[in-house]
Amino acid sequence: MGFSAIDYFVLVAYLAGITVFGTMFRRSQRTVKDYFIGSKNTSWIVISLSIVATETSTLTLIGVPALAYSTFARPEQGGSLTYLQVVIGYIIARIIISLLFIPAYFQGELLTAYELLKRRFGVQTKNFAASLFLIMRALAEGVRVFAASLVLSAVLSASIPGLSHLWLWSIFIVGVLTLIYTFEGGIAAVIWTDLIQLVIYIGGSLLAAYMLMRLVPGAWSTVAETGQAANKFQVFSFSWDFKLPFTFWAGLLGGTFLTMASHGTDQLLVQRLLTCRNMRDSQKALVLSGFVVLFQFALFLIIGVMLFAYARFYPINTQSPNNDDVFPLFIVERLPHIVKGLVIAAIFAAAMSNLSGSLNSLASTTVLDFYKPLLGRDKSDESLLKLSRWLTAAWGIVLIGIAVMASRWGSVFTTGLTIASLVYGPMLGAFLLGVLTRRANQTGVMTGMGVSLISMLAVKFFTPLAWTWYVLAGTTICLIIGYAVSMMTRQPDEAASFEVIGAGGR
Repeated sequence: MGFSAIDYFVLVAYLAGITVFGTMFRRSQRTVKDYFIGSKNTSWIVISLSIVATETSTLTLIGVPALAYSTFARPEQGGSLTYLQVVIGYIIARIIISLLFIPAYFQGELLTAYELLKRRFGVQTKNFAASLFLIMRALAEGVRVFAASLVLSAVLSASIPGLSHLWLWSIFIVGVLTLIYTFEGGIAAVIWTDLIQLVIYIGGSLLAAYMLMRLVPGAWSTVAETGQAANKFQVFSFSWDFKLPFTFWAGLLGGTFLTMASHGTDQLLVQRLLTCRNMRDSQKALVLSGFVVLFQFALFLIIGVMLFAYARFYPINTQSPNNDDVFPLFIVERLPHIVKGLVIAAIFAAAMSNLSGSLNSLASTTVLDFYKPLLGRDKSDESLLKLSRWLTAAWGIVLIGIAVMASRWGSVFTTGLTIASLVYGPMLGAFLLGVLTRRANQTGVMTGMGVSLISMLAVKFFTPLAWTWYVLAGTTICLIIGYAVSMMTRQPDEAASFEVIGAGGR
């Protein structure tokens, strides 16, 4: 059916409204601290939902249904509900972070995650970790922006046949509009627009699920019968095959380490934790977000199973070899007008919430971890705030460029998570050495991070190990090498050189 004028009106109204709403927070930005962590007076429930919205990109909203929709040789590769095993690890990790990392982040006035490494090991370790974050976050977010372009491409191609370079226009629209309100409103705009966008994309997803139930002949009984016959409802697999990404062990261990890294060491999400009033609020916000994410992934996977059942009766002509466009195509081609405008707006909400957080966190690390200590010690808050805004704009241009290149990188969902997982291992290893041991030193930690990063690149290109194991493998390498080198290079009086972050340590 394509997009009608009323659908475009709904989509444009959302895009314009969220952009204007975000720019209204400019008035509250007086200092760099205001711009990057806010005034610390926001409810922990709002921050918890902002965490969920930030980690939910278009990769999740279109990639997870596509994962459940697709057919694989084994359910441990996808094509079922086995991804929920990874979400179990997500929840366990949040509890560990609340006990291990959050107390360390609230010891002093930290503005970025990597200041903790500076306090424990020194400037070089902080700069190394912050550099890894900038590279990883830029590449991973570029993939997410490209994923959002798939949605708008589906919309435009259905209503304006023959229009060339659709995905390029899509990338530009998503990137520029998100950049405008992030540039103006800082972290406050990011958090409150996240809340609105979460409500929109969850509501839109529920609406899409309801419409699928109405369109599939026989409703849920047909979905259940078709899904059962194709083994779509399998949740657990206890296989020890390390080439398979969605086993119980990969989910429990791999998912736990992945989330410990993403929510405990990545400035994108640690920044949310630092905006809480106090440590207790931060812990509650993080743990609650895990259960919201569990509901969310279950919903998206079930939508994928519904799409699979629907396609048995009404085939969906996907153009992507990974079926990444199956959900957007269903929305644009099969849903009634107004409804499709609302659901497409929901997918854009997920894209913009993640991108806005990435822009703000990239700018905060650039300014606070690099520019201010190296070149801007004597700069006024006013000049640093101005620079922060322009660096937000600069990172927006970089991410748009990476999104253009990401069109050739394969499945958007697995590509985005793989890029992050390669870097998360070295970063998590460094943070664990900082909070768990007194004997680790800067030489050992940086050596461990370097060896871990090189090792994980070799694992990616020369082994069949599933990406869900990457963070655990990288963390283990960093811990072993970092601790061993620290023992060999430790000076007699070094134990008193730096404060040990957290409780205890050896």
